[in-house]
Amino acid sequence: MNTCVGSSTLHTTNLILSSLVPSPLSQSITITGAGIVSPLGMGWRANEASLAADRIAFRPVDLFDTREFISKTAGVVDLPAENLFHRFSAHKQTFFDRGTRMLLLAIREALAQAGRQNMEGIDAMVIGTSAGAMPLGEAYFEHAHLEAGRVSSQLSRAEHYQPQRQMSSIAAEFGWRGPIIIVSNACASGANAIGWAADMIRSGRAKRVLAGGYDALARLVFAGFDSLHALAPSGIPRPFDAQRDGLALGEGAAVMLLEAEDVRKSAALGYVSGYATATDLHHLTQPDPAGKAAIRTMTTACTQAGVSPSQIGYINSHGTGTPFNDVAEAAAIAAWAGDAVGTIPVSSTKSSMGHLLGGAGAVEAVICLMALHGQWLPASLNVREVDPAVHFDLVRHFRRSALDHALTNSFGFGGTNATLVLQRRSA
Repeated sequence: MNTCVGSSTLHTTNLILSSLVPSPLSQSITITGAGIVSPLGMGWRANEASLAADRIAFRPVDLFDTREFISKTAGVVDLPAENLFHRFSAHKQTFFDRGTRMLLLAIREALAQAGRQNMEGIDAMVIGTSAGAMPLGEAYFEHAHLEAGRVSSQLSRAEHYQPQRQMSSIAAEFGWRGPIIIVSNACASGANAIGWAADMIRSGRAKRVLAGGYDALARLVFAGFDSLHALAPSGIPRPFDAQRDGLALGEGAAVMLLEAEDVRKSAALGYVSGYATATDLHHLTQPDPAGKAAIRTMTTACTQAGVSPSQIGYINSHGTGTPFNDVAEAAAIAAWAGDAVGTIPVSSTKSSMGHLLGGAGAVEAVICLMALHGQWLPASLNVREVDPAVHFDLVRHFRRSALDHALTNSFGFGGTNATLVLQRRSA
């Protein structure tokens, strides 16, 4: 079902976004700017420094009461206290949730890195999110439940709870009136948004697209994962550890400015060279143990990029730290890579910042871009004993490494799998 509101399109089903796969060595998409906000820091430099230091960013959650939950920690972003929007009053900004603020900061960094002061000349914005402004929905319910009669600001809470309203506010901040596409495919949202944007450019529908994803911590989401017993009791996830016991949640945002290869090739930070998505029909929340959908997306994305598994210099895995996910992804990587599996470095940056849900795929794609640009590999932290299912080169500490291609996996509840392949800018 597609719901159109103004210039925004809300995609709420598991769309097969790349059903028509371009042939190998088709047009790569130039990345001219990237912005990132995560629990590891604000911006590219801060995140790179934290990853280089093998920093872990988990701390007790103080945004809501966690006393009823198994885990009480998460990856929390330190947002600036000042009002971040310039075209809205201080009162109006009280209805801009944390996720919207993070996204705004990521967009500003991406534009600045691309040498732009505004969004003029950008043809579309494609943004992925899973929870949207969930805290505003929680506040609406809380006020309606506890207070009888008319409640002040309830209409504004309901209005800004909608993802398309958040995007419209960001567009208004830049005075931009282009089309906005919102992708909501659970934890694959951010990756699918970037893939959708790349396909828009490949097909000739656009020359420049701003794409990425975001999500902020919310009590209802935290409670949902707690009820599934998916959160690590210790609060520290250990992806690919033999005794891993769950994930940790986080929050953040990341965007890329994608352009047709012939627009500004000299300004390239790197390229999106491959993308694929597929649906895992095994279970609503558990992956197929054989990782069939993951094998399909990795294979198809690499075919589109014109590379073999042996040419992938790094994989940023979905790697949540849950018992089912990690063994399924390890099996999928082994089956996909074949004899090359032992030479491919793999890590999960969720081990340092948590699972950013709808923002995870975008943040991890930007981390891959950073790794390609800096020629380094981020680590999978907190591992005590490597799971026997792991046959790849598990990166357990930050290391320098020469690489030309990186791959990132994102798998979401409901069975949405997405893979992106990024390529280093040639010297």
